[in-house]
Amino acid sequence: MRFSQVDVFSAQPLRGNPVAVVHDADGVTDDQMAAFARWTNLSETTFLLPPTDPAADYRLRIWTPGGELPFAGHPTLGSAHAWLEAGGVPAGDGSPDSVVQECGAGLVRIRRADRLSFAAPPLMRSGPVDASDLAGICRALRLPESAILETAWIDNGPGWVGVLLEDAAAVLAVEPDWTAFGDLKIGVVGPYADGPLAAELRAFCPGYGMPEDPVTGSLNAGVGQWLAGTRLPSSYVASQGTALGRAGRVHVDTVDGQVWVGGDTRTTITGTVSLD
Repeated sequence: MRFSQVDVFSAQPLRGNPVAVVHDADGVTDDQMAAFARWTNLSETTFLLPPTDPAADYRLRIWTPGGELPFAGHPTLGSAHAWLEAGGVPAGDGSPDSVVQECGAGLVRIRRADRLSFAAPPLMRSGPVDASDLAGICRALRLPESAILETAWIDNGPGWVGVLLEDAAAVLAVEPDWTAFGDLKIGVVGPYADGPLAAELRAFCPGYGMPEDPVTGSLNAGVGQWLAGTRLPSSYVASQGTALGRAGRVHVDTVDGQVWVGGDTRTTITGTVSLD
């Protein structure tokens, strides 16, 4: 089977978040998918399949080292890039500038312009965080409650809860207590006072087999739906991965109420893979 590894969310080589993409994955079993995802040890590994929905161009299954996800952002963009590069022709909605992906969360629309961007899917869980969960978040982040400006559930599949801190420096200073997370998947965001970047993000998700995800499309989508137009501009560029030596740049745009999340994509490895 054809294989691609695509770096997502950075214009600088090897500074984004890589995704492993297996093409033409018909016949690959769930056990093989899970084993390969553990073996790559990347935050996500994906498998391209024929769609079951006639409105879609392809179907995508997304795996972390710890299990399967219904949706994730950087695998969506990286897999769309790999599918197009392999000769995929968009036909799902009749537009050559729009790709339609089928995944566990449903249909996801992807725009083709200066860079690929996906339409943020509806939140599966939103709203306030209760006192018990807030106490758990404070323990996991080793922060007093007074350091947290706002929290909200912003879950579009992976389980994110959003935590707003005073500024980007506070985000970069967080030193989590990994033993205190339990099932929590915490996205932390803090604004920059000025300059080209609006905010710094970090994504903590040890339950998925990786303590911190370098650059996270699903989290940025949830943050955009939560904070764009209020705490953050309606359109902006966010930074993520700084604490891990990456240079992730996530472009968030709000158009007619729809949040779009985009970033640069670049193939770094191509070849074939055998899972037998």
